[in-house]
Amino acid sequence: MRTLFVLAFRCVLVAFLLLPLAVRTATANQLTAEEEKVIAEQILQDEEATQVYAGVRYIWLGRYQIEVTLNASAELPQNLFIRLKAGAKNDRRTFLARWQDKQGTVKEQLVEYGGYDGFRFLDLPVPNELSSPVTLRLLGKGSRQGFFSKVAVVAHDAAETANSSSVEMKVSLLLATTQGPVDGRFAEAYPEIARLWQESADTEENVTADGPEQAFRLAARHGRQAHEMFFRCRKYMEGWLAQADPKTGLIPRNLTASRDIWNPEDAAADNYPFLVLAAFVTDRPLFEGRMLEMLRTETRLTSRLSALPDAWSFSKQDFVRSEPSLAALIFGGSEYVKDGLLPLTEYLGPSPWLERLMAIENAIWEHAPISTPFGPIPSDNVEVNGEQLQVLSRIYWLTGEKKYLEWAERLGDYYLLGSHHPTRDFPDLRLRDHGCEIVSGLCELYVAVSFAHAEKADAYRAAIHEMCDRILEVGCDARGMMYNVIHPQPGTHDPGICDTWGYNYNGIYSVYLIDRTSRYREAVRRVLSHLRDDVGDYHWGSADEYADSLEGAINLYNREPIPSAAEWIDRKIRDMWKPQRPDGIIEGWHGDGNVARTALMYAFWKTQGLRVEPWREDIRLGAIFQKGQLYVNLTVDRPWTGRLLFDRPRHKHFFHLPLDYPRINQFPEWFTVDENESLMVENVNHGERHEVAAQKAWSGLELHLPDPGEYRWIVTKHRR
Repeated sequence: MRTLFVLAFRCVLVAFLLLPLAVRTATANQLTAEEEKVIAEQILQDEEATQVYAGVRYIWLGRYQIEVTLNASAELPQNLFIRLKAGAKNDRRTFLARWQDKQGTVKEQLVEYGGYDGFRFLDLPVPNELSSPVTLRLLGKGSRQGFFSKVAVVAHDAAETANSSSVEMKVSLLLATTQGPVDGRFAEAYPEIARLWQESADTEENVTADGPEQAFRLAARHGRQAHEMFFRCRKYMEGWLAQADPKTGLIPRNLTASRDIWNPEDAAADNYPFLVLAAFVTDRPLFEGRMLEMLRTETRLTSRLSALPDAWSFSKQDFVRSEPSLAALIFGGSEYVKDGLLPLTEYLGPSPWLERLMAIENAIWEHAPISTPFGPIPSDNVEVNGEQLQVLSRIYWLTGEKKYLEWAERLGDYYLLGSHHPTRDFPDLRLRDHGCEIVSGLCELYVAVSFAHAEKADAYRAAIHEMCDRILEVGCDARGMMYNVIHPQPGTHDPGICDTWGYNYNGIYSVYLIDRTSRYREAVRRVLSHLRDDVGDYHWGSADEYADSLEGAINLYNREPIPSAAEWIDRKIRDMWKPQRPDGIIEGWHGDGNVARTALMYAFWKTQGLRVEPWREDIRLGAIFQKGQLYVNLTVDRPWTGRLLFDRPRHKHFFHLPLDYPRINQFPEWFTVDENESLMVENVNHGERHEVAAQKAWSGLELHLPDPGEYRWIVTKHRR
């Protein structure tokens, strides 16, 4: 738990006249300029600057408590109030206002506000009966907790201020205690299945012993672990599809005040794609039917400026905004492409979702509005530009079209050769999301030009290393965990640990793969070696934050298989799923999709990339690769006929990448079969062996399992 840190200033306040005690929202005609005076105000922003909405930084009560202390030289003047600039996202927000004075008198009030989008003023009268000093503590309450961008002390009658007493004010932020996600009691709804999952958690099964029997037992354990992920993802998918708009079939942004809205940056980018992937793995008819129809509907309804999508209202059956905003269209389109359609392409390869990706991406650059010395770019927002660097660096290889590399280099020149270098020029560099995208994006571009444009790689090299070196120098704690925000020039940082630490290490490790800078690899190995249970609970109170942290760990473990990291991932994956409800919904917002994304990554690790078609709730498939052989265990509770499918080197076959470098939202490859390889498959149950060509392994080995029980295979790979 982090210690208290304080944002404080002191100012002179003076006395004023009576104000009503009820909480009220300030309006333009509530008090005239002559009737009130803002005595003092302060922007509410933590040193991490981790929360931004509509371009405004704020403090969220889910992360911090806000404490405002008023201290007078004599008694506090009466009849003053605290004015908050309170944020909402077309929803209702709640918080607890707790007043306390030096006598220990406490007055509490539950405050509800909202129903608008953005920030409006909210007034809290200071109780007249309290004695100086008076402390107001704002605490999170309910499922949608308040967030605020400013606090002010306001006098009701400016004419009276000249006769006021001297008052000191201090504003402090206290880290809210988080115990991780609240238990949604999903497992209690499926007790028989949950017992299998608990067996996987409780039983080590001689995992360090040698021999085929121990390998198969571990593969069986992996099968139970993977089964939990597939089963939960299936229920997540069913839960969200039940909430879809009846007319359009599209899913809402969330299940609270934004359930009337579909939008590209949230519903489309973070949730819908992983409903698609869950269907692909567990229900192919649903994947080929309803999921594809949702894509066609979204494309038809929401494309507003060429292919760029805009937010859609179910009740209006029209766009949310009466007039389009180019900045909003580019932001939403970039989020949809990078966070949603690109991960789908990483796993599915060419598909209708790739066609949508390409159409939106071309539209983003067709309308790029920001003029620079290097040519027009889509945005001056580092999140958007970082996303674009990631997308362009991959689809250049996928398509072979030079324009995508040229667009990416335009951004690379802007940040690495111009006056916008992330650690040399940025006063603040977010290593958390909504900022970290630029770090991994620039590193992805460096990988691309290292193979495709050597002169540009030479031009970028020093600047790339300068960025990576400074992040490692001032952005990490002793274990290698990264801070939310760093201030690169003075070398300072906020105290909080970011959940996206692995996203930044993806980029740094990618630079290691190009230049073989050993300290970059050792930095990754250090953080993986130091993963412990105390890492991950700083303020990772949501399942989504666990999902991002675990994704980074899985992706890096795929490259550097350090045992302690695997043990940590196995433990923390359960915290991620903790809030899931019996209906399958996790937390009821678009972040639910990110949980499913990471769960599928974890499941494919436990199956070594294998899967079955058709999937069924009783099937447990697990595998482990040891000493050059893959041990596969498939357990069924009733007869089953289907196919066992093997993975391929998707980075090569789908994207044509020259190197399988770690990248955000990829699905790591484990046991893969290339086109010039074949498999020798030994059926342990029947003592049979046969050779399988790569194409057959990809399309699936046909299996008929006539009896309930456990089936085993040993698979060896050969070059053809």
